Amino acid sequence: MDPRVQKAITLLSKDLGRPFDFQALAVAVNLSPSRLRHLFKRETGMTPAQFLKRLRLEGARELLEGSFLRLKDVMPRVGVTDESHFVTDFKKAYGLPPIKYRQRTLSTPSR
Repeated sequence: MDPRVQKAITLLSKDLGRPFDFQALAVAVNLSPSRLRHLFKRETGMTPAQFLKRLRLEGARELLEGSFLRLKDVMPRVGVTDESHFVTDFKKAYGLPPIKYRQRTLSTPSR
């Protein structure tokens, strides 16, 4: 994998709770935003924005499974501000809205 894309992934993964500036990400890896987007998509199959969205959804899923935080507390920890979009995206990714997903994981016995 291109080292610039690896560095971009590391930077994207660092702190999901903060807003992300893709211009700054491109500067950090010494590429233009369009060139970074092109390289990133070639290497990962998705754009940096899509990758970040996936990381945020995965982070939210992990918090819902492993904590008793309310949804309104989970969202800022993973950098989500719009609850309706988050619920829609989460349901699309995991098949259930976040609250029902948590209820299902809590009612499923550990193996």
